[in-house]
Amino acid sequence: MSDPILSIRGLRKAYASGTEALKSVDLDIRRGEIFALLGPNGAGKTTMINIVCGIVTPSGGQVLVDGKDHLTDYRHARSRIGLVPQELTTDAFESVLSTVSFSRGLFGKPRDPAKRRVMIAKALSHEPDILFLDEPTAGVDVELRRDMWEMVRKLQSDGTTIILTTHYIEEAEEMADRVGVISKGELVAAEEKHALMRKLGRKTLKLTLADPMTEVPADLGEWNLALEDDGHVLCYQFDANAEKTGVPSLLRKVSDLGIGFKDLSTEQSSLEDIFVGLVHEERGK
Repeated sequence: MSDPILSIRGLRKAYASGTEALKSVDLDIRRGEIFALLGPNGAGKTTMINIVCGIVTPSGGQVLVDGKDHLTDYRHARSRIGLVPQELTTDAFESVLSTVSFSRGLFGKPRDPAKRRVMIAKALSHEPDILFLDEPTAGVDVELRRDMWEMVRKLQSDGTTIILTTHYIEEAEEMADRVGVISKGELVAAEEKHALMRKLGRKTLKLTLADPMTEVPADLGEWNLALEDDGHVLCYQFDANAEKTGVPSLLRKVSDLGIGFKDLSTEQSSLEDIFVGLVHEERGK
């Protein structure tokens, strides 16, 4: 495997108030990947991005941008990184052309800015190798969101490494190669998207009953079942990776009890289900 284009080690940020926004985060970003960083509000996502981009000073740790320290060699880091922040900060009286031309002038690489949206033109103006998208589609319409993801795919195909945060977890599920989850300043997971879903995902067996139930029979208590759809659907959640899922024994017991069902289906937990579970687990510590 090639060296990571972005390497973060022991990254910390504490404020005078005592608040720890980041607690010794370690993370490697692979060259050319789309990495989705998920977390609730206040988890530390934006703080980490702002540190890497040189906007916020860390309290400790190290960030290497393509092998070079982002503080001691900040010009190199800034030339390699582009940022689309949650809030676009441009002068309200400045034209888009002027804004992008100014950013271009810092690096001396001309490009026609009319082909780029205002939200991303400045971030892309110096053709960065690493692009941070902090909640890029929050509050935008469906057309712009679609256009933006088409742009992201094109940038990745051209070799750009993309790190995004989003509240639309289905977007991360569709777009990302790997997913990280941050909670209370700690990185609690960072894995290949499909590996994470296999490892932490659960499946739900749903039996559509021939006759509705008012409650789960006591003889089925060991499976911790639930009723849905006004008693018409019997649900069993299980770990698909477990040696014994409990599904065959449950179906045998259902048959022994004479419980009829018209349909049987299974559903895989989504990335959002996994994210919610991880965050709740961390909050409970």
